[in-house]
Amino acid sequence: MQDATSGPDLLGRRRLLHWGVQGLAATALSRLLGEERGIPGAAPRARRAIHICLIGGLSQVDSFDHKPLLEKRHGKPMDTKERPEVFFNRVGLLRKSDWEFARRGSSGLRVSDLFPHLAGIADKLTVIRSMVSDTGNHTPALFLANSGFQPNGFPSMGSWLSYGLGNETDSLPSYVVLSDPRGGPNGGSTNWSNAFLPARHQGVPFENGPNPVRDLFPSKAISTQTESASRRLLETIDRRHLDRRGGDAILEARLQSFELAARMQLSVPEVSDLSAEPRHIAEMYGAHEKRTADGARRCILARRLVESGVRFVQIFSGGPLGGKPRTSWDGHEDMRLNHSREAGFIDKPVAALIVDLERRGLLDDTLVLCTTEFGRTPFTQSAANQLGTGRDHNHAGFTVWMAGAGLKPGFAYGATDEFGYRAVENPVTWNDFHATLLHLFGIDHEKLTFYHNGLHRRLTNVQGEVVDGLLA
Repeated sequence: MQDATSGPDLLGRRRLLHWGVQGLAATALSRLLGEERGIPGAAPRARRAIHICLIGGLSQVDSFDHKPLLEKRHGKPMDTKERPEVFFNRVGLLRKSDWEFARRGSSGLRVSDLFPHLAGIADKLTVIRSMVSDTGNHTPALFLANSGFQPNGFPSMGSWLSYGLGNETDSLPSYVVLSDPRGGPNGGSTNWSNAFLPARHQGVPFENGPNPVRDLFPSKAISTQTESASRRLLETIDRRHLDRRGGDAILEARLQSFELAARMQLSVPEVSDLSAEPRHIAEMYGAHEKRTADGARRCILARRLVESGVRFVQIFSGGPLGGKPRTSWDGHEDMRLNHSREAGFIDKPVAALIVDLERRGLLDDTLVLCTTEFGRTPFTQSAANQLGTGRDHNHAGFTVWMAGAGLKPGFAYGATDEFGYRAVENPVTWNDFHATLLHLFGIDHEKLTFYHNGLHRRLTNVQGEVVDGLLA
């Protein structure tokens, strides 16, 4: 398969292949135009996505997966035939949730008091309680959740969506990353890498402050006339160099990035100027509260970015692993302290984001995702016959949630066992999750491919099934 991401007619091809083109007509038109990437597999429900990525491991039994047995068996052994597989090999006694669960909204979806604001919009959430991962090790698990592979060197799902569908604007990147101000996630920029896909599909980090894109503006002011003349000269030289090389995808992507950067000098200050937001909207997100100010800023910015045509926005919740106290969801020592702090940063802003999207008529075709590396054990991370306050990693069964385009709202799918340890009903792998994501965008996950090192690579590797039970 040839790479069809370069050339001046790319935008025209994408427009021809937009939402209404389906089935055999799309296949024929794709081949005619040399566009062999994402062939729609169904009518698209989503046009854009906002992904909240929790670093460190959210505890399912303290948030969205209520297990009454843990209350009855609190302080007792789990009593299973096999010894549970855990990261630090310390299997303590069962521990009940540190937060009360209740049925929420008209759907009766059970959500704990850990997320009071999300609990208030439970009727809009689609919860998967039977996620499974192949690893309980942080960095490989995060790579797997984002790219479908444990090793680095594979494109993230944001890059795949950018590659398959392009962008809805030519003045902003198709994929924007908003990291936690406490630091980047484990694995750093690998989590938003384009890997072997063309370079334009890599995630673009937006930072804090008045200039969110590094080096977007000159270090010292120059006149408009001088800047325009310099750009014309540089473009002429670059194009001659490209012609002499007979075409080069990496060089072409770099030239296009310069062109995009010029347009971003106008678009970025406008989209990142949150002072334009009405006060009641800012207050709804918690922008004026110390605890939620950063989460509010990034959630409002995410909404403004997708409104402006960005395809995929990724918000990381949690900074680097380790440290005391931990700056992520990695609650090894004290669940109540750790999860209370982390949930307090994002609960109100994320709930407000969903409400705001719905009020603006955007939730019907915007997909909101909230994922985590893995879950946590129903027993404490402590010596045998001891009751500790923290929980270890658990990749055998955990919870993620979604909201918006094409999903059943107020709905929980799958189940873990009576302890909340292992997925036993409708297990969902990351390949399944990614296949469903692409399906909601109208893409057949088996047909969105890129030829690399002798293989037609895809986000879902050689596995994955669309989880029809999640679809409205």
